[in-house]
Parts: sequence; C-alpha cells; structure tokens
Amino acid sequence: MAANKAEQALVEQWRDILALQARTQCELDRELHVHGLCASDFEVLDLLAEGAADGGCSYRVQEISDRAHLSQSALSRLVGRLEKDGLVARTMCSDDRRGVYVSLTAKGRALHAEVRPVQRAVLTRMLTTPSDTD
Repeated sequence: MAANKAEQALVEQWRDILALQARTQCELDRELHVHGLCASDFEVLDLLAEGAADGGCSYRVQEISDRAHLSQSALSRLVGRLEKDGLVARTMCSDDRRGVYVSLTAKGRALHAEVRPVQRAVLTRMLTTPSDTD
C-alpha cells in the first residue's frame, strides 16, 4: 500500500512538472508572439547570444539541437525561418562538409536584446514561488 502511495506521489509530481512546463511555454509563446517569435525561436537566439558572450561566435546545429531539446529536423526548420528573417546566418563547417554552424546576425542580436527582458519576466512570473522573493 505504501509503495502505491509513493508511486502515485511520483506520478502526480511528474504531472505537476508537465503542467508547469506547458503553462510556461504557452505564456512565453503569447508574450513573444508580439515580437514575431515563439518560445523555441527565442531559446535558439538565447543560446547563440550566450555563446557569443562566452567568446564563441557560432554553434553547430547538433549542439543547438541538444541544448534546445529539439529534433534535428525541427531545429533545421526553425533555423531556416530565423535565417529567412535575417536573425541568424548559417555557414558550412570547413572541417566537416556535413556540419553547419549557426550564428546571430546584428539584427538577431538586437532582437534578442529587446526580447530578453520579456522572456526573463515571464520565467520569473511563472517559475518563482512567493518564498523565492522573500
């Protein structure tokens, strides 16, 4: 009986995590839509901006895919849209002809800087508890 209660508690905890993630994702999409982005678009821009701040200028598509939790095909479509909008640029890897690097353009850096406070505000609102702000 105790094992069933413990198991049910884990299932409920998992469902709470999923619900919080879904609510946060929806809120991000709603807030970022005003800027022509969805949450996944911003996540890629944010990863690229962090890489640039750390001295890097680009990431391989596979690295972004791993960090953004997107399939390779979904990421390729997303990067294609961002490239079409002039926010990122793709270049071929000189060492591996199959490899593609993605980097922010000046327009992408400017949009990221404009939208970053919006995304961070949503995360703060959705993910902090009252005890976190005391």
